[in-house]
Amino acid sequence: MTNLHGPRHVVVTSIERAPLTTVDALAPIGTATVHEAIGRRGYLGADIRPIQVGAKVAGTAVTALCHPGDNGMIHAAVEQCGDGDVLVVATTAPSTHGAFGDLLATSVLARGVRGLVIDAGVRDTADLRAMGFPVWTRHVSCQGTVKNTPGSVNVPILVGEQLVQPGDVICADDDGVVVVARSDADWALEQSQARLDKEAGTRARLEAGELGLDIYGLRDALTAMGVEWVETLEG
Repeated sequence: MTNLHGPRHVVVTSIERAPLTTVDALAPIGTATVHEAIGRRGYLGADIRPIQVGAKVAGTAVTALCHPGDNGMIHAAVEQCGDGDVLVVATTAPSTHGAFGDLLATSVLARGVRGLVIDAGVRDTADLRAMGFPVWTRHVSCQGTVKNTPGSVNVPILVGEQLVQPGDVICADDDGVVVVARSDADWALEQSQARLDKEAGTRARLEAGELGLDIYGLRDALTAMGVEWVETLEG
């Protein structure tokens, strides 16, 4: 919720985006795997939650920085959105207002936007679900907004404690939202695919009856920490 570019109010019309082929490959992997694979970085926090179940998307960030209770800059951001983008909205101070609803969703869907991440509130949630437009938000609120205060589009913003730059990769699903820096996108995909391969091997061993206690070396580690295996508590 911080203005990181200074006091100017700007709409940046030209940004460099992560390659869409890389973004599309990250989408089905899931946030838990991506987050772990890149060193447990980029998680926007447990308070940014989906309003739907089962959506799994990745896209390139178009950012909007708004005044609390004012969604004018979201409308300005729509013009800058294109196919494969995810709109990411922050406010300059905490806001619970429902700054995004079904009409804005109609507008961004027409431009190929894959979803919304907003560090404020949304409304018309039943309509958004019916439209198939996925949203991750801090609040749900019927309280509307005004359009009276300047802000900025396509500037660096903070969502929670995570920096989101225009063009970064946004991965989002039932487990939350993870941002991957644009410059790290290809590396993140390689690391995530390697983790999937490793998990496939582990899954096969678990299906064969091995225990995670032994696969991960936990039995010896717990013993070294003083954990004892005993038949009963008596004696």
